[in-house]
Amino acid sequence: MAAVKQQHPEQQADTEPPQRSVRVVVFALMVAILLAMLDNMIVSPAMPTIVGDLGGLEHLSWVVTAYTLATAASTPIWGKLGDLYGRKGAFLSSIVIFLIGSALSGLAQDMGQLIGFRAIQGLGAGGLMVGVMSIIGELVPPRERGKYMGMMTGVMAVAMIGGPLVGGTLTDHLGWRWAFYINLPLGVVALFMVSAVLHLPKRQAQGRIDYLGAALLTVGITSFVLVTTWGGTEYAWDSAVIMELIGLGAAALVGFVFVQQKVAEPVLPLRIFRSRNFTLMSVIGFLSGFVMFGAMLFLPLYQQAVQGASATNSGLLLMPMLLGMMAVSMVAGRVTTATGKYKLFPIVGSVLMGVGLLLLAQMDTETSRLTSGVYMAVLGAGMGCLMQITMLVAQNSVEMKDMGVASSSATLFRTLGSSFGVAVMGALFNDRVQEEMTRRAGAAGGEFTEKSAQLDAESLAKLPAVMRDAYQHAVSSGTHAAFLLGSLMAVGALIAAFFVKETPLRGAAPGDKKPTGGADGDSARGADQTVAEAV
Repeated sequence: MAAVKQQHPEQQADTEPPQRSVRVVVFALMVAILLAMLDNMIVSPAMPTIVGDLGGLEHLSWVVTAYTLATAASTPIWGKLGDLYGRKGAFLSSIVIFLIGSALSGLAQDMGQLIGFRAIQGLGAGGLMVGVMSIIGELVPPRERGKYMGMMTGVMAVAMIGGPLVGGTLTDHLGWRWAFYINLPLGVVALFMVSAVLHLPKRQAQGRIDYLGAALLTVGITSFVLVTTWGGTEYAWDSAVIMELIGLGAAALVGFVFVQQKVAEPVLPLRIFRSRNFTLMSVIGFLSGFVMFGAMLFLPLYQQAVQGASATNSGLLLMPMLLGMMAVSMVAGRVTTATGKYKLFPIVGSVLMGVGLLLLAQMDTETSRLTSGVYMAVLGAGMGCLMQITMLVAQNSVEMKDMGVASSSATLFRTLGSSFGVAVMGALFNDRVQEEMTRRAGAAGGEFTEKSAQLDAESLAKLPAVMRDAYQHAVSSGTHAAFLLGSLMAVGALIAAFFVKETPLRGAAPGDKKPTGGADGDSARGADQTVAEAV
């Protein structure tokens, strides 16, 4: 599709073809997000079958850890590559690497191969979400971006709801390898659609990749993700391994900050944190990730252990939260597009998130599914106000040349928040379960959950009635503590939200022909012109 001649923004507003082409590109980008979000959701139900076929139970956790580590470590690098060499090329490369990793994972013959191939898959996944958000950031002016980001949140919610069901169905009827092969047709569709329709301005790199900074950042991120993954499970929190990882991670990040101040083209330019809004959105993104993924972990556990739901049904019972998140996110996006106002949403979202978590903390062994569903809907509504608004404001706070690193940084902080949330809330949950089991069932109860406080449905069914009752109360106590901690994180997000400065969003308001606004502290840029170049 030939590039359209650049137009003056006033002419651009009345041009229909760019808008149609942007919608086609956005559809392809939604397929890519589906790839990124579906993968772990689909693979999780297949894990028991994978172990039965390949063996290596002792290495099972690394199937997830390798993917998570590679995704987190590569996220900022993909963002910088897009800024330097062009977002389209970086995005297509990430899709190709993800598909190669998916195909190889499906062909794995032992657990070691699967872990290695999952790491390759994770390297590609690190560029999928960043690429999607960066491309939308370049194609669509911030004033109009909210409605598209609301659609992205909807796709994420669909993936979270449908992923476990699809994974279980594929594993039962076609075999576990199809949990990876299913990525191939979806990825090919996204690859060809983006290749055919998306035309972004070419870039001539002005500097070299900061390899030392990239290496230090990778070591720092990897160390802290391993701390959150291994702490309290593989190793005690005060063990030498965890302490060494914390020391290594801290030293690497200090070195990274020093290097970023010296190099001409830093991987993560520290200047973007001079923007108050960008820094605040990074904090809010971290805290919302902390809460969201902690809730995603403990709600199904509560539903299975206390409310008697099956593993499949516990996923479906999360629908009130996910549907609330999807609906509110889409409404927030459209309101932001129509009004250009956004500060209200982080504030309301933080309040709803905190209220929802406080309500969930009140659940006990007598709480009905209807009641817990209402509580989850409140939490979902809060997260829906925050999910994409944080990305939108972060992107609006930087210049176009930094769109990739802004998108990758926002994604990275949310990813790190989720890792810390699962680890810290998990440690608190385990301690409370252990304490309650010992109190209610004596030493035998404490020994029963000493290795793992999270029992599957099969193990729970085998328990004597007295022990099962003690465990249900213990899980209720553990989730109470975890959700109370989450509510404190929501208070932190609320404090940060109050300090957000409502800088006008760049781009023309719907129906207007005159672009408005500018970056936080920067002059306005021709975002409308980019749309004309892109189709």
